[in-house]
Amino acid sequence: MVLLVFVDGVGAGPPDPEVNPLARGEFLLSRFEGGGGAPLPRGGRAGLADATLGVPGRPQSATGQATLLTGENAPRLMGRHLLGFPNASLRAILAERSLFHRLARAGRSGVLVNAYPRAYLAALGLAEGGGARPHPVPKRARAAAALHAFTSAGGRARTWGDARRGRGLTHDLTGHRANQYGAGIPPRTPEQAAEVFLGIAAGHDLAVLEFFETDEAGHARSMEGALRALSTLDRFLRAVLGALGPGDALLVTSDHGNVEDLRSRNHTLAPVPVLGFGRAAAEVEVVRDLTGVAPVLLRLSGVMGPG
Repeated sequence: MVLLVFVDGVGAGPPDPEVNPLARGEFLLSRFEGGGGAPLPRGGRAGLADATLGVPGRPQSATGQATLLTGENAPRLMGRHLLGFPNASLRAILAERSLFHRLARAGRSGVLVNAYPRAYLAALGLAEGGGARPHPVPKRARAAAALHAFTSAGGRARTWGDARRGRGLTHDLTGHRANQYGAGIPPRTPEQAAEVFLGIAAGHDLAVLEFFETDEAGHARSMEGALRALSTLDRFLRAVLGALGPGDALLVTSDHGNVEDLRSRNHTLAPVPVLGFGRAAAEVEVVRDLTGVAPVLLRLSGVMGPG
């Protein structure tokens, strides 16, 4: 079992608790500029990966996430860092070269564990509409990189209905935010969310989970929100880590910096942490920038070549 937990907007910043919520506790992701940070449990290893990828400007979500999912230097291919959601060019790259496509071509299975409102998926053409209190959907609904990569490879996007049945997780892990829109998801602790994640992952060669609340807290410059998000995530990750078997692998990383420096609401130029546990621990040292993540996951999943 190979697990990727993608955490949006976490870089290695200054070890200053006045500006960096990661310096206010010993979170697994508490990695600091220059490589500082507490030793990881269970033989885990930590490294730092460059998120700028040799392209001027602040790293952004669309190109950073596309790079993580394909191993291609998306900012260089685009000629710039692209924020938010993939454009047509990035969508084409994701539809041909993502982890999910390469796994499928090799006869292996990948899954995106996140669950989405049915109305949102319907607006994207990925599900039939419905629901008494649908989540607000932008007039022009767009899919983030992982959802596009997964569904374009033939994967079925999970809904809040799946989350109610313990077959998917909302992006905040606990279901609290979705329940504000009437999702009716049983409230879960981070530890219970870890059980759901592991249960889904057990049937696949690679399981991917996204967590966005860190980036949202960074943009809001909210220390309270950042600490809440980091605490929830840390409990979840430690529960996952505690359940790893001898042949399992867990990789945790991000697409760009943000929450590690609340002096600004913008993304940062900081490198991002790369945490490896189980079979992934020995692979951390080869991940020098975001392009190194996908090849590691493919090797760990039994796909040896680039596909």
